[in-house]
Amino acid sequence: MSSTSVDAAENVVEQAERDRAAARGPFGRMWLFLKQVFGELRQVITPTRKELGWYFLAVLVFIVVMVLILGGLDFGFGKLVMLVFGKAS
Repeated sequence: MSSTSVDAAENVVEQAERDRAAARGPFGRMWLFLKQVFGELRQVITPTRKELGWYFLAVLVFIVVMVLILGGLDFGFGKLVMLVFGKAS
């Protein structure tokens, strides 16, 4: 982590502690929560189109691999059950 992100995180924590001390009632707590949510959303970095394509490809490959693994296990256990118990008559 870079020093600027650490400083920003410390500032957010310090500000949250000050805000928390100032917020007394339920509406104050809701306002504090919303301020913190929007503060965190400002720190979000959206991926570029190229990065998004790579993320999509990684997820797609992961899903295909998992389907193959689970399909193979299902097929194998099905054959094992048929071997042990035989066919129903």
